[in-house]
Parts: sequence; structure tokens; C-alpha cells
Amino acid sequence: MSRRHVVAPPRRAADESMTLINAVYERPLDPGYQEAARRKELGLAPPRTLTATSGLLALALVLGAGGTAAAVALRRPVAAVTEARALLEEQILTRGAQVERLSATNAALNAEISALQTEAARSADPTLLAELQQDAVAAGSVPVQGPGLQVVLTDGTDDTQDPDLRVQDVDLQVLVNGLWAAGAEAVSINDARLTSTSAIRSAGAAVLVDLTPLSSPYTVLAVGDGVDLQTGLARTSAGQHLATLQQRYRIGVDVSARDDLDLPASAQIVLRHARPPEVAPAATPTSPAGTGGPSAARVGPAAPDVAWSGRPGGQEQR
Repeated sequence: MSRRHVVAPPRRAADESMTLINAVYERPLDPGYQEAARRKELGLAPPRTLTATSGLLALALVLGAGGTAAAVALRRPVAAVTEARALLEEQILTRGAQVERLSATNAALNAEISALQTEAARSADPTLLAELQQDAVAAGSVPVQGPGLQVVLTDGTDDTQDPDLRVQDVDLQVLVNGLWAAGAEAVSINDARLTSTSAIRSAGAAVLVDLTPLSSPYTVLAVGDGVDLQTGLARTSAGQHLATLQQRYRIGVDVSARDDLDLPASAQIVLRHARPPEVAPAATPTSPAGTGGPSAARVGPAAPDVAWSGRPGGQEQR
């Protein structure tokens, strides 16, 4: 969090920082030095013998050699530390490869599930399929392609000591909210699709989007009418915020309309509540007496197979 996003603390009183200065002023060290010089001139100071001089020289040599040896030992990598670092690097590479394989498998399974759902909905109820496709865009569960607006925010400096000159999580939050208010149909940051449950926050100097660390430049894509999005963004407080970032903090702001944008599906879609479909009971005609044959039953329409809970404790809301 930079200084431009927090309230400045109250200033300390001037007399709180004058204690050390007052002590030096009231009790100076000059009289002590003057007394030592006077005793030396009068011959009252104890004479320095050859033994004392040799001892001081030997002590200085020992301290110098010890300091040099300690510095060399500290700079020399320990074998155990080197082995542990190599092991960690190997584990990072191995886990990274596993994550890539599992991500590819997950994407393939999601594509298969989506194809099966689309085929089943198309054959059962085309109207329901159209509604599902429209809701999937809002939920971020499907990729989106179309015209829109591109906004690129770049840190004003590479100096990590001054957070005011870097893009903060608050800046991205203001920009994304401004794009939604301007009529964006879908929004992403550095290929991370945003949904109603997405979180933009900071952890130290890093900006996290759904717990994924991102770095400058931050490319924000919004699908919709590019001209309307740009005009609507300029009329909101987000447009004023971008102008302030560019003029006062030297943060790069590049806004441009695009004819063709590709936004991926969100990787954070999770099914939270579901229940099996219920079969409505139907009237069963009575079979002829004495025949003992099976009775014919008509199966009624199935209830919805997903129930979302809006109450604490996971109770179903119908």
C-alpha cells in the first residue's frame, strides 16, 4: 500500500525529537578531552610501555585476521545450503511440469464437459441453451471474443523503494469498476478473466488477481463497444483517477479501442451447490384385475438439477 492510498499519521511535536540534542548541549564531551590532554602535558598519564604497545599490535592483528576469516567463511557457500537450494530448484521444476500437465488435462476435460452439456441442452431445449450461453459469458466460464477496449498500465519507475510510482491494487480496482460501469461485457487482467467472485489485492509489493501474482505492465481488456467504453470510462471517476496517475505519479496509461479481443475463460469457476434431479410422481393407471401385469407410469418433467443456496449453513433456497 503506497502513501497515496493511506491517511497520513499525525505529526510528532517538535520537542519529542530534541532529547538527544539537549543532552549533548547540556553535557558536552569537550571537558573530558581537555582533562586528558592536560594530564598528558603534566606527565600524569601512565606511560605506554613496549609490552603494552606490542600487546595492542598483536591484538589488532588477531582481530583483523579473525574478521577476515569470518567474512570469507560467511561468503563461502555451505555444502548443505547448496544441496538444499539445488533440491528446491529441482522440486520447483518438477512441480511446474506437473501443474502444466494437470492444467492441460483440466482444460481438455472442461471442453469435453462443455460439449456434452451443449449437445444435451440443444436436443432438449434450445431456448434453455441460449440462456445458458448468455449466462456463461457473465459467469466467465466460456471464452469471449469481440471488439472492446484495451487499457495498459505501466509502472512509472523500476525503483522498488518508492511505491507511489508503481501500479497498486487500488488502481486496478478503480479501473475495473469503471469498465463494468461503462458497460463492459467481460474483463480480464493479464489474461486472468474476472468474475463476480474475483479479488484484486496486494501482498507486499506484488499485485494478486485471484491469488495469482501479476507484474507490470498490466493489460486490462474489456469486451464491448470500444467507443462507448472509452467515452463511459472518461466520464466516471476512474477516468479522473487514470489522469491523476499519469500526471502526478508518471504511471504509463495507454487506452485504445480494439476490433478483436480474445478473453479466456476463468480458471476459478467452482460448482458450490448441487442436488440430483427429482422425478415428479405421476398418476399410475390401475392394471386390470387379476392380470398381475406391470402398470404404465408417465414420468413428469424433471426439476432443475442445480439449486443455489442463499442462506447460511448451505440450506437450499427454493
